[in-house]
Amino acid sequence: MINTSPLLEYVNDNHDIQGITQWRSIVEQQLNEAFDHGSPIRDIIRTRSNLIDQALTFLWNHAELDQEDFGLFAVGGYGRQEMLPYSDVDIMVLSKDELTESQEKKVTSFISSLWDVGNFKPGISVRSIPSCFEQATNDLTVATTLIEARLITGDPHLIKWPRRIVSQTWTDRTFFDAKMDEQARRYAQHNNTESNLEPDIKNAPGGIRDINQIGWIAKRHFRVNRIYDLVHLGFISEFELSVLEDAENFLWEIRHHLHRLTKRDENRLLFDYQRDIAAKFGYNREDDHHPNYPIEQFMKRYYRTAQQVSTLNEMLLAYFNESVITPRLPNYERKIESINEHFKLVDGKLAVQHHKIFSENPSAILEIFYLLANRPEIEGIRARTLRLLTLAAKRIDQSYRANPANQALFMAIIRSPHRLYETMVAMKRYGVLGNYIPAFGQILGLMQYDLFHIYTVDAHTLLLIRNLNRFKEPEFAKDYPVVSSVFQRLVRRDIVFLAALFHDIAKGRGGDHSELGAEDAIEFCQAHGFTERECNLVAWLIQNHLLMSMTAQKKDISDPDVVKAFAEKLGDMEHLDYLYTLTVADINATNPKLWNTWRSSLMRQLYTHARDVIRSGLERPVDYQMLIEDTKFSASEVLVNEFPLEQVEKVWQELGDEYFLKESADEIAWHTRAILQHGDNPAPLVLMRAHRKAAQDAVQIFIYTQDQPNLFATTVAILDRMNLDVQDARIITATKAFSLDTYVVLDRFGTLLTDPEREETVKTALVKALSESDKYPGLMQRRIPRQLRHFDIENTVDITLNEALGQNMVEISTLDQPGLLARIGGLFMMQGLDIHSARIATLGEKAEDIFFVTKKDGTPLTDSESEVFVAQLKAALDEASNQVSSQS
Repeated sequence: MINTSPLLEYVNDNHDIQGITQWRSIVEQQLNEAFDHGSPIRDIIRTRSNLIDQALTFLWNHAELDQEDFGLFAVGGYGRQEMLPYSDVDIMVLSKDELTESQEKKVTSFISSLWDVGNFKPGISVRSIPSCFEQATNDLTVATTLIEARLITGDPHLIKWPRRIVSQTWTDRTFFDAKMDEQARRYAQHNNTESNLEPDIKNAPGGIRDINQIGWIAKRHFRVNRIYDLVHLGFISEFELSVLEDAENFLWEIRHHLHRLTKRDENRLLFDYQRDIAAKFGYNREDDHHPNYPIEQFMKRYYRTAQQVSTLNEMLLAYFNESVITPRLPNYERKIESINEHFKLVDGKLAVQHHKIFSENPSAILEIFYLLANRPEIEGIRARTLRLLTLAAKRIDQSYRANPANQALFMAIIRSPHRLYETMVAMKRYGVLGNYIPAFGQILGLMQYDLFHIYTVDAHTLLLIRNLNRFKEPEFAKDYPVVSSVFQRLVRRDIVFLAALFHDIAKGRGGDHSELGAEDAIEFCQAHGFTERECNLVAWLIQNHLLMSMTAQKKDISDPDVVKAFAEKLGDMEHLDYLYTLTVADINATNPKLWNTWRSSLMRQLYTHARDVIRSGLERPVDYQMLIEDTKFSASEVLVNEFPLEQVEKVWQELGDEYFLKESADEIAWHTRAILQHGDNPAPLVLMRAHRKAAQDAVQIFIYTQDQPNLFATTVAILDRMNLDVQDARIITATKAFSLDTYVVLDRFGTLLTDPEREETVKTALVKALSESDKYPGLMQRRIPRQLRHFDIENTVDITLNEALGQNMVEISTLDQPGLLARIGGLFMMQGLDIHSARIATLGEKAEDIFFVTKKDGTPLTDSESEVFVAQLKAALDEASNQVSSQS
């Protein structure tokens, strides 16, 4: 029993309605204390609603409205008695007829008193019954609120009118269709998924609105006041009701904490609040846990709850449509087609022949998905059958998994040429996939607290399978021409599908998830009839599923040694083809916003270079001189009709072998042409073009200027000011102390090459800054984006000696932030180091950048110099991180 202070005591003590303000503050404190001491959230929100009823009744009487034939109705969440600390108090004043002047004054006095009290957030409508009819007819929101209108005080004869109005203005079908369209629009606003990183727990799929939706449609038809009453009508089972109520309690508790944290009606579970709310639910970090473990466990519970809610929403509303709406359509005739002894088609959807199918023939649990995947004309599964299926899925055990018939059915689904992704999603949604592969059940709802992995692990895994399947479809082959042709050459696509299914299945267990996932996959493949060689190939793909992306993004793939080392790890074209398709699909399923034509071109270049190495023979050593000569010859063929070869050779003599090994013939021709046309002009030369034909959203910027100590730092500072994100940098210093620098940048606005004025602005800024070699433009101060402030990334700096290049490789991992590269460039400049090339990789909130550097005399740092430099660079990064923390 929750005890709260009586209202009249405070009103009488203050001799006016201002006592309500003090009373409301005190009872809110008492409710918070009751919740903190374990009172159920359902009791808390109902008690709050009852207390608000008291206050409004007092104000109603105070305005002498109790002397009129009006009704004061609670609507919206207040109508359902679901009141959180900062919820809107939505009310409707209903009268039989239009108000007289004296009545309007009383209503105005009542409304004014609500605002005078100060700690209510009222949403008020004043309607007569005729106007209510008119508004409900034209406004779905008004009709919806009337369904749950609850009389607080006033004329009891009005209590029947809100629902009567809805019944007369909307039919079952028009209301159902309108609410389903509204839900579809709401889902689209939240990416049609329950697993957003910062979900709206009220409006997103699987949120409170999904539970409300069931109530609105059912209450409109069955004329009941509570969802519980639907149990007796057979619309919902006791089990389904308990699932919904548990989910609703959990979501209400989250909203309660959000309201208290933000002191407003907040429904978004932002990064700003997730850590605090996880702690409120008792998720705390143990010694062996990583820092974000509590958040990930709390969000895992949220995502699983949201999926339960959205699944029940889908199933119950489909049942309503099939049992109430469709049979009442004009000229409706049920179409039934028998498929086999287990299943039939009813109006295009699968249904069981009788309700004991799954208990008498357990293999039918997988057979229904086999039919779904292999018969494109099937539109889905009937709601009654889904209910039986979700219960039957709970009985899948080891003996079921060991049954050869069930194993054959599962592999037949994996090998289906049609709707594999949709079928796998359904298997997950209705509990079959997680029970058939228990390790998959463990990753349901598992998230990683970062900005790189924007989906839960289970959602990401199935999206990966979807992406693989799309590679054989013509519309996607246009966007992925090389990988699509490679995928269609694969002899055994089921191998890459199983690698996809298991590649992240061991996340959350601790240890190396690639190794643990490979072990799970081998056991699964052995049980499902794969040969030893096939098992090993699946396991190898899982163990190495990050190899290609890490090589392409973190290493210089124009270096023949890098490509040869990568090719040697693969060994043959079969491993390369499987890994390439898996990698491209994986990156796109991790975070589509991070996939661009620059990353695409990196993967394609690595694939084609590795293919050439494998085809020419892995045992064959790299012939550097031949590569240099071939590149020069190809470039000279482009230039031969424009310049005398002796002029071309004169430019090339100033450049070292590394330049011709790492630059393409096309780029060399572009550089050489520009240098010769520039002549003896001492001003810096700046050119721009799209990055090759393969990466149209990436821009190459070529700079030819006198070498200077702050060249890299100045350039990246200017590029940052111009809203250009550097992806790759290569600095070549000619023997005459001129520098040839090529930067690959992504344009945040996408207008650099289409807006001549902006292009000229960037060129002018670079020329001006590089001409003033004694001035460093410094950093542009910008506030760090909100989401980034909540990540505590450990700053790491590693430095190693690349003996072949005679350069130090500096690897930096830190929090991504505005101006980071310019800041790092300034630090290198202050240490007197020359940057020869850079590879920039931003993975969500983390920046992982690699720089190849030497001292000014071209020699690498000694061990002692390296130690000092690492300490200085890490200290500077730590200082920058502290500045970020101060903004949080």
